[in-house]
Amino acid sequence: MCVSLLQIQELIIWIVIIIAVVAIIRILIPWLMSLVGGVDARVMQIINIVLWVIVTVAVIRICFQLLSCLWR
Repeated sequence: MCVSLLQIQELIIWIVIIIAVVAIIRILIPWLMSLVGGVDARVMQIINIVLWVIVTVAVIRICFQLLSCLWR
């Protein structure tokens, strides 16, 4: 599906919001884990990796959807 300029604007706004939410979650993870009782640092690293995998897959899907407009 090809997008208009307004849709690209909304997409950029959502990307900024998602980046902000990810940054807040990355700040809160160590604090929340310390409340649980000092969970191993590897658990925090795994949570961060899963978080970035989700964001990366979403970005790749968006990029390929935008690139598909070039071949239509």
